[in-house]
Amino acid sequence: MSSSQIERHDVEVEGGKLATFLLGHAPASAPKVLAVHGITASSHIWVAVARALGGRAELVAPDLRGRGRSNELGAPFGMAAHARDMLAVLDHLMWERAVLVGHSLGAYVIARLAVDHPDRVSGLLLVDGALTIPGTGDVDPQQFIGAFLGPALARLELVFRTREEYRDWWRRHPAIAPGDVLDSDVIAYADHDLVGEEPHLRSSVSEASVRGDAAELPEMGKPALDLQVPALMLCAPRGLLDDPNPMQPLWLAEQWAAQAPEQRRARLVPDVNHYTLVLGAGGSRVVADAIIETCS
Repeated sequence: MSSSQIERHDVEVEGGKLATFLLGHAPASAPKVLAVHGITASSHIWVAVARALGGRAELVAPDLRGRGRSNELGAPFGMAAHARDMLAVLDHLMWERAVLVGHSLGAYVIARLAVDHPDRVSGLLLVDGALTIPGTGDVDPQQFIGAFLGPALARLELVFRTREEYRDWWRRHPAIAPGDVLDSDVIAYADHDLVGEEPHLRSSVSEASVRGDAAELPEMGKPALDLQVPALMLCAPRGLLDDPNPMQPLWLAEQWAAQAPEQRRARLVPDVNHYTLVLGAGGSRVVADAIIETCS
């Protein structure tokens, strides 16, 4: 997606401004979609999904506080703070209601927003997130998040000499290397995440933001259990490192859906991992079609 297809809006929130991006173009009559990224990601993880939408919906994606072009925004972190920020984005855009889409941490954020303000939500698409992660019951959240995120968290301490060096880091990522991610999308995602000047480039994601959000792990999955709006959950069969341990196992999502079958649905997306579900060519098409389905 070229820079001419991306429009930035700065939204007033507690402590400063939240960078928010309109990705692509759509008719004024198109459905409105707010897309929220994961814990160490940014708005530009949605570029492939926006392209796959092909103008069928207007997709706006913020950089959560502490990430991307919002990286100078500090505390408060946590789901309530992010939900307030997302409400501010809806108000800024003058959207009375919208479809909310969230990947990974973003799914927990939109679930909290939907519980707090169901009148602003016409539907939810939860992408490999929103439910309690298996194995987090009786563990220290900070120790768990370090092991769970692996290279995604370790990269926050790395310094890169050039943009190409950081792009190569992502090209070699275990979840990206074997997938169907377009190199142009890797470049867009990696470049948006970088701050600083060569040869001292680093990820824009602040570790404080990650740790602040991770502190809520034991309680983070509760809002999804209280949803009163239509919701579809998409699950990846493989995890953050293209491993066979999904973040949201299908059996867990099906249990959640069975609690309110008139409003909730769960679906497995085959042949994707946690990242390629949104960044990959195949996964992004599925997510885009699910967005349109949720809009109807």
